[in-house]
Formats: sequence, structure tokens, C-alpha cells
Amino acid sequence: MKLYIVQHGDALTKDIDAERPLSNIGHAEVGQVAALLAGHMHVSRVVHSGKLRAQQTADIFTAIIAGEFPVEQVEGIDPNDSVVDFAQKIEEWGEDMLVVSHLPFVDRLVSLLLSGRETENIVSYTPGSICCLESKSGGGWQLQWMIKPELL
Repeated sequence: MKLYIVQHGDALTKDIDAERPLSNIGHAEVGQVAALLAGHMHVSRVVHSGKLRAQQTADIFTAIIAGEFPVEQVEGIDPNDSVVDFAQKIEEWGEDMLVVSHLPFVDRLVSLLLSGRETENIVSYTPGSICCLESKSGGGWQLQWMIKPELL
């Protein structure tokens, strides 16, 4: 099973738009990352937190890498939600999936899955970044790669 964990793209500030949609830069960067991964990434499920910027990021990835199919809003992946609870759900789902959320959730989730401790700060996310983790036979997870928009 592969798990793709994405921090939403760059968003407008609250003083510009209270709903915090993706900025023009956010749209462009997420599109570039998704285009790079087109044909190399296959998922059967795309989930997001329900916040507009996460939904827009999920929609861009879905349109480019997976074709048009519905993305799902799921509970429990807001910025300060429990990564332990969500990690248990991932194990139950057992399918390649893309998760779009926020800091500090994405950072803590990767740390928990790779080290068993959510406070390790193993990776450094920036808006629009994606990590690919793969479950190991016998249990646990392994980091396969990470892409940040500023590398493109």
C-alpha cells in the first residue's frame, strides 16, 4: 500500500479571503507537482479535510493524476487532529490513497508512521509538498520520496 500525504497548496490569507482558497501561486505549484507525477502515481482513494484549500488541492491532483472521480471529505485530518486515530483508519482502508491536509497534521502523521513518534519532525513540508510512504511487509512504513514545489 502506498500513502501519498500532501500539504495543501499556498493559500490566501484570512484578511484577503476568510475561506482561504488557494492563491494563484498555490494553483500553479500544485498543478506542477501533480503533472510531474502523472503516470507515476495511482490511487484508488483521495481524501481531504474539507477546508477549501485542501479540497482544491485534492481536486487538482485528482484531475491530473487520477482522472475525474469524486474526492472525499473525511473527519479527523484537520491541523490539530489526532494522527494516531487517523493512522488506525489508514490501516483499515488498505488501499493506495492520497491524503490532503494541513500543518502540523501532515508532519506529525509522517513522523508517527515512520518512527512511531509524532514529534520527530522527520520531514519538512512547505505548501504543495507531497511525501510517498509505502507499507512494509511485516508492518511499518518506509519513505519512498518527497517532492516540494520549489524544487521544480
